[in-house]
Formats: sequence, structure tokens, C-alpha cells
Amino acid sequence: MIETATETDRLDRRRQAIVESARALFVEQGFERTTLGHIVDRAGGSLATVYKLFGNKEGLLDAVVFDQAGSGESLIREVASEGALPAETLRRIAAKLHQRLLDPGEVALVRIVIARSIEDPTFARRFFETTAMCTRQALERIFVAWSEAGVAMEGDPEMLAEIFLGLIISDLQTEAISHGVAGKPSQERLALRTEFFLKGSGLLE
Repeated sequence: MIETATETDRLDRRRQAIVESARALFVEQGFERTTLGHIVDRAGGSLATVYKLFGNKEGLLDAVVFDQAGSGESLIREVASEGALPAETLRRIAAKLHQRLLDPGEVALVRIVIARSIEDPTFARRFFETTAMCTRQALERIFVAWSEAGVAMEGDPEMLAEIFLGLIISDLQTEAISHGVAGKPSQERLALRTEFFLKGSGLLE
């Protein structure tokens, strides 16, 4: 049993090292230009281990993308648990989610995801379901909880969650597609949008 546990731990560490190296290389030089050999050179180990753990480069891309897929949902839960008033909670969620999603590494990965989604609709649906959909549902649950607690707001929770998330996702999509041509998204502009949303939704203190 000890040997089995030790072998499992070793494979887990090797898997993490491979995924981190693949993510870095996909961001630095693109998915198409990165070979499994490049990844092994950076991560160490062997091609045999990569094939054993991921099957092929597409399987490795799946791991890179979906290992991080729930990060938006967990961030929302974390901020909501702080117990601030609704308006302040949404300000914090907007700022933190925007900062995370507009990280250059995240933007570069989204470009890869967009290209892969054109070729693989199943991958596209899975990505949407485990990222944007889960994030929106987490937001919706917050609005539902506030509504049930008697907080007055304009609009139903599903619509409010969709609109609020759109304030942030629009910057990610623009940055991914325009490569900076549209100007660097700023926290200041996001703050203005957030206040407009709070006023329109009736949640501004």
C-alpha cells in the first residue's frame, strides 16, 4: 500500500509539473507551435509519461484548460462569504474577477480556446459549461439569496447575473480578439460600469 501511495504521489507531482509547463509554453509560443517534446524538455520526465497521463497534446490542453475552469466560481463564493453589503460585494467581485480574467496568461489561453472551439464543438460546450455557466450560476445564487433575504432589486436574479458577468467578460473577449487594439481594459472603467449596474439594479446604497 505504501508503494502504491508513493507511486500515486509521484505521478500527481509529475502530472502537475507537465500541466504547468504546457500552460506556460502554450501561452508563450502558441498551441500549434508547442510540441510534446518541448513540454517534456521543460517539465522533465518522458514522453511515455505524457502519453500515459494525457493521451496526446489535445488531452494535455484539456487538462491545462479544465484544471482552472472553476476559478471564477470559487472567487465569487469567497467574496460573498465575507458578508459585505450587496453593492460592496459586487464591487469586490467585479474588481477581483476582472483582474484574474484579464491576466495576460489567461487572455492568451482564451485565444487558444477560441481556436480549438471552432474545430471541436464538444470542447467548446464543455468549456462554456465549466466556466461561464458555472460563474453565472454562482452569481445568480447570490442574487437569489439577497432577494429571499428581502433585498430590493430591479430584475430577476438570472438576468442580473447575466448582465453583471457581461460587464467583465466583454473586456476579456475584446482583449483576446483585438490584441490590445481596442485599448487596455482598466479597473477604473470597470468601476464606472459597476456603479451604473448598481444604480440600474436598485442595489446602490
